[in-house]
Amino acid sequence: MTVGVAGPRRLAVIGRCPVTADALAARAGRVRDVGDVERAARGLTGSFHLLASVGGRVRVRGSASGVRRVVHARVGGATVAADRADRLAEVTEAVVDERILALHLLAGSPPYPLDDRCLWQGVRGLRPHDCLLIEADGRARAQRWWNPPEPELPAARGVPAVREALAGAVDACTAGGGTVSSDLSGGMDSTSLCFLATREAARGRAKLVTLRWESLAPDNDDTAWAARAAAALPGTEHVTPDRDQWPLWYTDPTGLADIPTEEPGTWVRDSARIAATAELMTGRGSRLHMMGGGGDELFKAFPPYLHDYVRGHPLAAFARVRHHRAFQHWPLWPVLRQLADRSTFRQWLAAWADGLTGPPPAAHGRPVPSMAWGPDVRMPSWATGDAVRTVQRLLHDAAGSAEPLAPQRGQHVALAYVQAGGRGVRQLGQVFARLGLEYAAPFLDDAVLESALAVRVAERSAPGRYKPVLAAAMSGIVPDAVLGRSTKGEYSADFHAGLRRNRAALLELFDDSRLARTGLVDAAALRRSLLEVHPTPDALRSLGPTLGSEMWLRSPNAATTGGTP
Repeated sequence: MTVGVAGPRRLAVIGRCPVTADALAARAGRVRDVGDVERAARGLTGSFHLLASVGGRVRVRGSASGVRRVVHARVGGATVAADRADRLAEVTEAVVDERILALHLLAGSPPYPLDDRCLWQGVRGLRPHDCLLIEADGRARAQRWWNPPEPELPAARGVPAVREALAGAVDACTAGGGTVSSDLSGGMDSTSLCFLATREAARGRAKLVTLRWESLAPDNDDTAWAARAAAALPGTEHVTPDRDQWPLWYTDPTGLADIPTEEPGTWVRDSARIAATAELMTGRGSRLHMMGGGGDELFKAFPPYLHDYVRGHPLAAFARVRHHRAFQHWPLWPVLRQLADRSTFRQWLAAWADGLTGPPPAAHGRPVPSMAWGPDVRMPSWATGDAVRTVQRLLHDAAGSAEPLAPQRGQHVALAYVQAGGRGVRQLGQVFARLGLEYAAPFLDDAVLESALAVRVAERSAPGRYKPVLAAAMSGIVPDAVLGRSTKGEYSADFHAGLRRNRAALLELFDDSRLARTGLVDAAALRRSLLEVHPTPDALRSLGPTLGSEMWLRSPNAATTGGTP
């Protein structure tokens, strides 16, 4: 925490932000009321909570991605804000809200607009774009502090800001000196972070250690691209565990069960890998570990953008559709039907609720890309009827008043994915912190979001080019030979190997399922799914959320609060 004091006014940043107390005090001096706080904070880099005390009023906000969260509750007649719902649940002796637990069974994180719901009754979460104002008399209310930029900039004009913001985000990670570490998967996102960190290392700011692991799939070219990047990073220590030293998915999911987290997370599938990462990196002196989360969300255009694009630039949009049909085998008529769809966000939300248990759209056995307001996420086949109906009611209730995050489907989906990514990074940060390592996703820092989301959505994608905006921003920093990659690694082989090796342990774990005791999961149906043959991982996409929810119910948090009604 860094606090700046100017008479009766105080500003504080809690988190990763390279600002001094004196510099923050100068900013506090420009604040006359809480409405001045964001102007005073403009230009701060990193990922942090921002707090202000002005004239007896307190203002608290997190980050636009949700990596830094704000929750609040009434405690002893006072409004108390926190960054973790479980801390407030403990002091209020709150009980678990089983309806929200059912949401966590969906194949993915809880969707917008229900992703701000807390698992405990009486504890309320803020949307990432809202701050909490606590008045002098103790009353509190939410107020919007952030609006996403309009996606109006041509890529050429937006690239310089992206470059500056991403460099500042990595600088916020290295500013404390010492040793920092980073994933180096071979993808453009983590590779960019490593080259930016190496620039800081050359200035004597920090030493860099990279971590990469090899996929079991012989045709996954991540390894080759990671090796190519590593060869261009002189003076950097590279750690590459042998395949037999690196844990498979689903290995020892109970290994980190004693670490309390505020909500279930799909990270449980990777428990053994998380522990191995922390051990390898802290063993080399790292104090902070960077990962590339957020890069896909910001620098790829997801299929719903075509729904917007075809209305403003029909010829260019249909050229894109032809490209996708040629290279990704998109079926024509289902795609045309989606392009013609005129459902509002509320209509789509209600229709989605009604189809929670149906099969995802497919044509001739191939998945159909969704151009709707969100992904075609389903409840798992092992969810009970009560669990399904509970989620349907929550979605229908939300559909009565919910507004999209942006008027355009493409920008809305990008923002929803950013917030889902922020949620995942926040959960992982809580786990890594207990293992002695700070966890950072520089792509999800506010300044990077502002710059990337201002670029036209259609220009975040280009036929034959991968992440063209990020590639242009990193030109001259990352070698052209590395930026030229146009593929993305695929990990089905790792899924199958992990499930095959750990199937018996998973079956034993779910034989005494806490989720089954609550009436949310049919244990026999889950057992059948685990024993079936699955040609692709899609059929078991919900296994990660279900496993995360199961382990959360066994965690110290669920045991020490009021429990499950």
